[in-house]
Amino acid sequence: MTSSFESLPSVDRLLLSEELGSAIAELGRATVKQAVRDELEARRKQIVKGGDNTAGAALLEAVQHRAYASVAPSLKQVINATGVIIHTNLGRAPLSDATIEAMADVGRSYSNLEFDLELGARGSRYDHLEHLLVRVTGAEAAMAVNNNAAALLLALSALCQGREVVISRGQLIEIGGGFRVPDVMAQSGAHLVEVGTTNRTRLADYSAAIGENTAAVMRVHESNFRVVGFTESVSIDELAPLAQERGVLSMDDLGSGCLIDPRPYGLTAEPMPQASLRACADLVFFSGDKLLGGPQAGIIAGRKDLIAILRRHPLARALRLDKTSIAGLNATLLHYVKGEVTREVPVWRMISMPIEEIDQRAARWAAEIGAGSHVVDGVSMVGGGSLPGESLPTRLLSIPASGRSADDLAHALHAGRTPVVGRIDHDELLFDPRTVDSSEDEALIEALRTALSHA
Repeated sequence: MTSSFESLPSVDRLLLSEELGSAIAELGRATVKQAVRDELEARRKQIVKGGDNTAGAALLEAVQHRAYASVAPSLKQVINATGVIIHTNLGRAPLSDATIEAMADVGRSYSNLEFDLELGARGSRYDHLEHLLVRVTGAEAAMAVNNNAAALLLALSALCQGREVVISRGQLIEIGGGFRVPDVMAQSGAHLVEVGTTNRTRLADYSAAIGENTAAVMRVHESNFRVVGFTESVSIDELAPLAQERGVLSMDDLGSGCLIDPRPYGLTAEPMPQASLRACADLVFFSGDKLLGGPQAGIIAGRKDLIAILRRHPLARALRLDKTSIAGLNATLLHYVKGEVTREVPVWRMISMPIEEIDQRAARWAAEIGAGSHVVDGVSMVGGGSLPGESLPTRLLSIPASGRSADDLAHALHAGRTPVVGRIDHDELLFDPRTVDSSEDEALIEALRTALSHA
């Protein structure tokens, strides 16, 4: 054992080696030195356990691997071949080229984020988005914060704190990560008044619950689940007039942020902010990174006097968007203004992708990969708390296990230079071209070939 320990070179000796010179030049001496220490300690432990110590080139290679791995970003590009278009775990909506360019342009230099170039005086970051949000929604005014839960928290804190908000029991939903709407609302200091039952709530239930201490009635769209069967709910077209008649606010949390009608693409209707505002909802809330297809944001649209209150509230500063998100959301909204959504916004390009194009790409993947891969019918899901249960017909690349574990192959793909995430069904790996950008085809094919060659 002693000789094994003695065979390990010193930290200084390794750092002087020619092989580590390039790593030190690129990563810095401190990073490589820590990698040397960590690798030597790992080998000492291996020796204690009775293992063999392999020095020389293998040791130097292991040190380099540790050094580069220690500075590699944990957040990286992933090829989403799952067929889930808005995949929450994979970052929700991918961004358009114009959106990425706008974010990069503003991020790499100074900007007029809070400077009025015309007046030469301090300006407001909210002004950069409001005109476009008003244009696409038809609202009197609008603003954006860092996500939809934050939008709801801000509005309730500023307008309903210490007072009651009436909501249907069937709409006290849980969103991603275990966060629940009632918990978000409770943090605002508003008091929930639950009406109706899980499956049935009527307008009379809201009316009976409105009292002297009521600040608002709220509708929350069931954007991540669906209740079917013996159900009844109240539309914003009914709820907003009741609120106006009784002198309280009406708030509509739509969640997914659908600004165009999905029905022409084979999906069911989804509540749209424009319709809620036409119904005279006082405030409407929706996300920027779901069906809207932009960066993460929570958008509040509605009455001008209410938006002005929200902009001045202290919580708005804690929840505000940064300059790159503002630039990105601005660029995404311009796609709607220009009428180029299905061509430029990746989410809608995927939703509207012809089945013939999907089939051709899947067939090409199968031809180039081989290994028993073939094309099968399947479905793509919208996902991401949008259009629950809705699917689109698709064509899938299927790779049978053929004596190897589908889980092992999936893990190998996750560990690749560009990770690929598919889905497993009956011990077959499935890959959906709908959610893979055509520019990623070659990287996916190469990743699959590499993983299969090592299986």
